Amino acid sequence: MAHIKLLGTITILILLAIPAASASEPIMITVSSSMDKVIFDGKWTFYTEWKQSSLNTISFSDGTSIQLRSAHQGNFIYILIDEVSKTRFNKHSDMAVICFDKNNSKSTTPNENDYCFGISFDSKNPFTLRGGSPLEETGHYMKIQNPDGLVGASGVSDENDRYTNVPHASYEFRIPTDTVGRSDDYGFYLALYDKNSNHVYAWPEEITSDTLIKIPPPKNWGEIISPDKSLPEFPLPLAMMVSSFFIITLVTRRQLLLKSN
Repeated sequence: MAHIKLLGTITILILLAIPAASASEPIMITVSSSMDKVIFDGKWTFYTEWKQSSLNTISFSDGTSIQLRSAHQGNFIYILIDEVSKTRFNKHSDMAVICFDKNNSKSTTPNENDYCFGISFDSKNPFTLRGGSPLEETGHYMKIQNPDGLVGASGVSDENDRYTNVPHASYEFRIPTDTVGRSDDYGFYLALYDKNSNHVYAWPEEITSDTLIKIPPPKNWGEIISPDKSLPEFPLPLAMMVSSFFIITLVTRRQLLLKSN
């Protein structure tokens, strides 16, 4: 019972569901060769740290502004949520959550292919939720053990930030593709909970609330896509196998052509 109450509290403290579908443009994600240089301390550690990543600016009517950076390298997806307008902080009360629908199935109820990763402000202890729970009070999510390779960190970004040197909140994530799958089209949801205003700022829609928050169903999420199809990248063994097969095919065809001549 205590575990159920904990899950209920987590989902209540994350996002507000609304039934409308999103018409937001997809977020574009790019391949990068420098994400393995990221230092996960919850901030822009050096000026070029997140430079080789895609940028999406998310703005809200009350002046709240988020610079979202995304990239992938090897077996990981990298996300930076740079909340440049947030200069008042609530340690361990403010929170960021990102969700992936690995098959982009747009289901009405979250299932085993839907994952959410969250972290509270000024923390390096992320948590993981997976869909498929029969319990409505937890939003059909269950808290699971963090997957190998997951990293999350939040802190105050300041003088090295590319957008403003005024201290503000930021959140960094490294998501293993072994968990969310390798795809060039994910369902995607992002939300930031602000304790001061008791509001949620979310993509693909602005979601605000005076009281409670809950994760909306995947059918209302937006999309994050790899337009150049560079995600999924071939794992090294598979790439070697494909290359070997290609070479063998060329050699075989050449031998057959010489025999026919």
